[in-house]
Amino acid sequence: MRFTGKTVVITGAASGIGKAAVQLFAGQGATVYAADIDTAGGEALVASSNGDIRFQHCDVCSTEDIKALMDRAAAETGGIDVVFNNAGAGGAMAPIDEIEPDDWDRTFHLLLRSVAFGIRYAVPHMIGRPGAAIVNTSSVAAVGPGYSPTAYAVAKAGVLHLTKCAATDLARHGIRVNAIQPGFINTSIFTASFEMPEEVVATAKAMIAQMSTNAQPVARGGQPEDIANSVAFLCSEAAGFMTGASLVVDGGITLGPRHAWDPEAPGLFDAIRAMAEAAGVTMPVNI
Repeated sequence: MRFTGKTVVITGAASGIGKAAVQLFAGQGATVYAADIDTAGGEALVASSNGDIRFQHCDVCSTEDIKALMDRAAAETGGIDVVFNNAGAGGAMAPIDEIEPDDWDRTFHLLLRSVAFGIRYAVPHMIGRPGAAIVNTSSVAAVGPGYSPTAYAVAKAGVLHLTKCAATDLARHGIRVNAIQPGFINTSIFTASFEMPEEVVATAKAMIAQMSTNAQPVARGGQPEDIANSVAFLCSEAAGFMTGASLVVDGGITLGPRHAWDPEAPGLFDAIRAMAEAAGVTMPVNI
């Protein structure tokens, strides 16, 4: 019961990583304010839990909604101890040479601006709270291309730098700020950007899980609970010496190309060795 007596605010709470985080924090004693645009999903989450979960409809692209969420949590409980800025979706899918300005702006409002103002409107209610902590959802897409659409990747890189800047800004208040960088997690974050039948969404999630199994050292798809557990660690006393940091939870997918960790996959040196052998040249054993 690490979070007994704590007030926790989580955005993007009705499904996926947010839902898993709500259930974990509530199960460990916190009063959790679960915010989402999905009212039906949020109310179902409240109804299915034995913990203290309070749903609030919140569009994180609206600063008024964000402020109302933080003000309510503080008014009802006396303050805020933990904020998990998690809400997001895949955003604009077009490459940089085709993307439209409005699509770019919408993606950044959802993925980056919302985090900035989640921090902005929570902090006045977190000052003076021992162990106060903020966690922002970034992504492995922030470290390089190839993991997501371009606008999403750039916005998530912005979340990483915002996390560092906020950590320095808020150190004087004793508020820690860290980020989490999920890899391929079995949620509907990218399919949610489209109107798809449930069976298509299920198929897409299964494909992501299978791809993850084949593409990373940890041979299984990532689950929302994997990220929720890491977020809880970052918000706990066990991480009390961490701020401005980012925790990569990706099954090892960013370690390098497949041959870096799979002995069955040919790599550069294997190709060189094969060419040398074909030419009758013996390569040193340690190459």
